[in-house]
Amino acid sequence: MASSSSLYSKGLILHGLILAICTSFSILHASEGPTLTLDYYKSTCPTILEIVRKEMECAVLSDPRNAALILRLHFHDCFVQGCDGSVLLDDTITLRGEKKAPNNKNALKGFRIVDRIKNRLESECPGIVSCADILTVAARDAVLLVGGPYWDVPLGRKDSKTAGYALTETNLPKADDGLISIISKFFYQGLSVTDMVALSGAHTIGMARCVNFRNRIYGDFTSTSSVNPLSQQYLSKLKSICPPIKGSDNNESAMDYVSPNLFDNSYYQILLRGDGLINSDQELYSSILAIETKKLVAKYAENPIAFFEQFSESMVKMGNTTNPDTYANGEVRKICRFVNT
Repeated sequence: MASSSSLYSKGLILHGLILAICTSFSILHASEGPTLTLDYYKSTCPTILEIVRKEMECAVLSDPRNAALILRLHFHDCFVQGCDGSVLLDDTITLRGEKKAPNNKNALKGFRIVDRIKNRLESECPGIVSCADILTVAARDAVLLVGGPYWDVPLGRKDSKTAGYALTETNLPKADDGLISIISKFFYQGLSVTDMVALSGAHTIGMARCVNFRNRIYGDFTSTSSVNPLSQQYLSKLKSICPPIKGSDNNESAMDYVSPNLFDNSYYQILLRGDGLINSDQELYSSILAIETKKLVAKYAENPIAFFEQFSESMVKMGNTTNPDTYANGEVRKICRFVNT
């Protein structure tokens, strides 16, 4: 059996290789885009922030889980073609949207919330505010309304006229991804390891489907979790929600069982206990390669202010990932589900 020092050395070597590979991805993916500004709509639609906030307040008040739905939509949008509103497009005869792609089907909701915000803005400022900007601001407000941090959102994105169905398979992190795969997918978006760990903290709110945590609870959950009654009770509950046989794929469990509707740092404390719901989350702390990520998980578990500050910074960074094609060919959709005709 390999010694702990040998395993640690192998981890260092593999970690270095990962960073080298992912850095090359980041360089290839990087591109110069238009400058986003905080006052982009100052003269054309000065009430945008107020309108989005009021609609999000109504949505979260009616169901706190709506905050997680909007935040997830934003993530899935930005990781495919950049933050261009492509995730909002419905299928048509001439366009294949992203909603029915395997990694999105049954996983994305909240589209009607975006529709309502867009309708309000079209009444107030017709043809001015892009759906991509609406989703980015709504995600910020979603986090804030369930106890998370505030950050200023640069604006000026355009909506794409295309969608990236195939890219959902290659770009979006999956529940059973190992640490190498997770890091590479974030680096491809120009996001660092620190960004990845901080943004993963979004899982402090929201739900996961059985199909995404079945392998975890019938796999290595017992090898990472603490040997205590609470962890055992939690695992038993998860198994009752998600039986080993298929047929219950869409049954759900909160990713943060401590405070599922509150944006806080308990997600990281759960990882420290080894009770992460999905494999890709627990990998941040328990993987042999988790040299840097393990330290960050421990840091954010202990220091919620550090988590909030980094999450805010990383959300701005991710939100500034734009689609180069929209620089010349983008538009402001009248209806977020369809390109303009």
